Amino acid sequence: MASADPREALGALMAQSGASYAALSRLLGRNAAYLQQFVTRGSPRRLAERDRRLLAAYFGVDEAVLGADPGGAPPAVRVPRLDISASAGPGALVEAERRIGDLGVDAALMARLNVRACDLSVIRASGDSMSPTIADGDELLVDRSDRRLGRAGRIFVIKIDGVLLVKRVSKPGPAVRVASDNPAYPPVEAAAVEVVGRVVWLSRALR
Repeated sequence: MASADPREALGALMAQSGASYAALSRLLGRNAAYLQQFVTRGSPRRLAERDRRLLAAYFGVDEAVLGADPGGAPPAVRVPRLDISASAGPGALVEAERRIGDLGVDAALMARLNVRACDLSVIRASGDSMSPTIADGDELLVDRSDRRLGRAGRIFVIKIDGVLLVKRVSKPGPAVRVASDNPAYPPVEAAAVEVVGRVVWLSRALR
């Protein structure tokens, strides 16, 4: 979804969403080949303003991703920032989610991560059990659509008995292994966990 090439950006968005070129072209009131020709042949050279606006709204991205003048600012997708923390320490009970603003995420980064804006949210990490990978206060970009546990450990936000945690989670056998990157915290096994989503990126302030 590179901002320098709207055709490449649109092609990436189409691939991620599974949307049909023909169906979206008809949604714009165009012939069925309109968007495919734009992406693969560069015809037309630029999307019409109305088409660009409708497509940006459909995919939830900034119009600059699809070729609008960015006005000197890099294109960004607004991702909700939630007023909750996932414990990277002893554990804290999760309270009701409350949106406290948005985080602007670069569209090109989202393409590299292969994630969609509608699946993302931002929460804070609390504690040191995932140190040095995740530090206390880091903001975590969580993909709620990815809840697949495999044999190899990946970092997920999970709930165990109502406690929200960020841990390295795997399922090598019948039980779920919940591990910390900080060796001071031993791994545990659970019969089952509620997977909220996978941590795909983090934002850290310089200290």
